[in-house]
Amino acid sequence: MTTPSPETIAANLAQGLAYTRRTPIMRRPDQYGLTYEDVFFPAQDGTPLEGWFIPADSDKLVIANHPMPGNRYGYPGHLKEFSTPFADFEVNFLPDYKNLHDAGYNVLAYDLRNHGHSGAANGGIGLLEYRDVIGSLHYGRTRLGIDNSHIGLLSRCLGADSTIVAMSKHPEEFEGLRAMVAVQPVSVRPMIEVATSGMPGGVEMVAQEIKKLTSFELDELSPLGYAKDVTAPTLVAQVRHDSATRPDDVQGIYDNLGTADKRLHWIEGTTRRFDGYNYFPENPEQMLDWFNAHFA
Repeated sequence: MTTPSPETIAANLAQGLAYTRRTPIMRRPDQYGLTYEDVFFPAQDGTPLEGWFIPADSDKLVIANHPMPGNRYGYPGHLKEFSTPFADFEVNFLPDYKNLHDAGYNVLAYDLRNHGHSGAANGGIGLLEYRDVIGSLHYGRTRLGIDNSHIGLLSRCLGADSTIVAMSKHPEEFEGLRAMVAVQPVSVRPMIEVATSGMPGGVEMVAQEIKKLTSFELDELSPLGYAKDVTAPTLVAQVRHDSATRPDDVQGIYDNLGTADKRLHWIEGTTRRFDGYNYFPENPEQMLDWFNAHFA
């Protein structure tokens, strides 16, 4: 078998980061005894977004998004065609929604652009998903007739990055927000550094390819510089020994958060990044305690 050239490796890495493969929505809330409604609403720029609204008998709302390349349901890594070295198992967010619902929260879970059933936009992945976060807030506030003091955010990976960018670009949209749980926010550079370890010039090659594909510089694809504008109380969770990145990246993002009301929870006992996405569905106590304390 011919070994791929460094140029081919760099091009493939960039392609995978710039253009996500859509994955199927394998589970639905009614499988967990939850009444729900299929909903759709526009992002800030008009991109059509699809989601689920799971009602509860309260005026409290948690809005949830997801990592790349998953969707509001999770990630079907247990299926052969979607199994990868970093996720050969299922990520399932439905227990998150049930846990939140049972704790008294309405839940709005939605697909980011270019994922799940949401619309295609901007030619791929980049910085512009922040507009989806703002669209979800608009919908949630209108749907329940509430303001941000009744809203919390459960934002994961690409969704967490997008939320942090949105908070920086449009702080007025987030005034009074109760709380955020940010699961594994990440910068692209350290992921590329890990992926191209031992490949001289690999980071620069990937950066050039990403620029060609997205028009963004590598360091623009990071929440690090935007984190200072996050004022909502924020719980960050991260696999400490994540083999896909470095712990100092999420530590830096956390340290830069503008809020003094913050906590960093390290997930131990695994090196698999995608185990981090199953952590709160399987261990909901810290997430629920965070929301409950800030909605009190």
